[in-house]
Amino acid sequence: MDDLLVVGAGPYGLSIAAHAAAAGMDLRVFGRPMASWRDHMPPGMFLKSEPWASHLSDPDRRHGLDAYCASHGLPARHGVPLPVRTFAEYGLWFAERAVPAVDERTIGSVTTCPGGFRAVTEDGESLYARAVALAVGVLPFVDVPAPLRGLGPEHVSHSSHHAELTRFRGGDVTVIGAGQAALETAALLAEQGTRVRVLARAGALAWNGLPPAWERPWWQSVRAPHSGLGPGWRNWSYSELPGAFRRLPEATRSRVAKTALGPAGAWWLRDRFESSVDVLLGHEAVGARTAGGRVRLEVRGPSGVVEPLLTDHVIAATGFRATCDRLRVLAPDLRAALLPCADGSPDVGRDFESSWPGLFLAGLVTASAFGPSMRFVHGASYTAHGLVRGVRRHLRQRPLVEPVVVPAPGGPVTAAAVSGTLPR
Repeated sequence: MDDLLVVGAGPYGLSIAAHAAAAGMDLRVFGRPMASWRDHMPPGMFLKSEPWASHLSDPDRRHGLDAYCASHGLPARHGVPLPVRTFAEYGLWFAERAVPAVDERTIGSVTTCPGGFRAVTEDGESLYARAVALAVGVLPFVDVPAPLRGLGPEHVSHSSHHAELTRFRGGDVTVIGAGQAALETAALLAEQGTRVRVLARAGALAWNGLPPAWERPWWQSVRAPHSGLGPGWRNWSYSELPGAFRRLPEATRSRVAKTALGPAGAWWLRDRFESSVDVLLGHEAVGARTAGGRVRLEVRGPSGVVEPLLTDHVIAATGFRATCDRLRVLAPDLRAALLPCADGSPDVGRDFESSWPGLFLAGLVTASAFGPSMRFVHGASYTAHGLVRGVRRHLRQRPLVEPVVVPAPGGPVTAAAVSGTLPR
């Protein structure tokens, strides 16, 4: 039985694995490394975060994004957006150097067993571990507006469903949303010759400003310090004090996790977007059906009047909702046993341990506990340190009983079987 099974090989899963390996744990890591960035983002996209805020975490800090870019002759400068493809390649480079071999199979289910957990791979192999770290990213939590859920994938998709957008070239696409995913997807569609419009409930689009210079007078830094989530003291507190955030009242944490750093486009995208994309502000899709092979949206405008809009395809760039019931990799009884926060996300302790001992959670699913930084790569370092500390504590408190042969009628019986635990 392994000490730890890491489910997921994105920035959080790889960072956790790097720290666990350095701590001497017997662990296995499952998942396609950097799958969200490699398989679910089309060419031409850029990171919204600054390069210096996008490091994966290893204990010795030897494998940061800056080290990768320096070794490959690539720029990694403040205020210069980094291509998503470069970031994905960096993650693979990190995995090769800081993480034990990653098994690219998918874990189909995780359930409890005597002494820990049983995980079953997509091809049916059973694995046993004393602790599990779920770092499943955002894809299990895709959220599509209710009026669109009755349409098939040929007519509606989520923005995270696309590794490329060329299938829409020459067509007509409506993108729903007002955040970076919506605005950048729309810009890329327009630039390839797709007729595209953005449908946004907001009365105006929000755009992030040009970040302040890295080197500036001290009084400017004091007034608005840099942070992994953007300039300003509030962002700095979210970025650097996740442990303090967790001490806030639960209602406050849930509200901040939902509203802080709301939908906005990156400063470097604005000119590209505004010169090529039509926008319907204050509009909401309240119904949808197919008509003659196209999608007929029922759209309510600012006046409250509902009018039809015909389009070939709808892309919902409407974010993710990380709730307990969407952790489908967990067996139903284990999923139902998790204590939820007010917003439906699973509650976690100070070391990222869920209400089920030995089950640890990481990434977006912990944003209501530790704050907005868990929605970004920047939160991986704090998570890896704390989560591995929690796993070590769990392993100390629940020592594994090694198999010992005990004479018994009809054949040997192990002490592990007697005690209800499983041998390594």
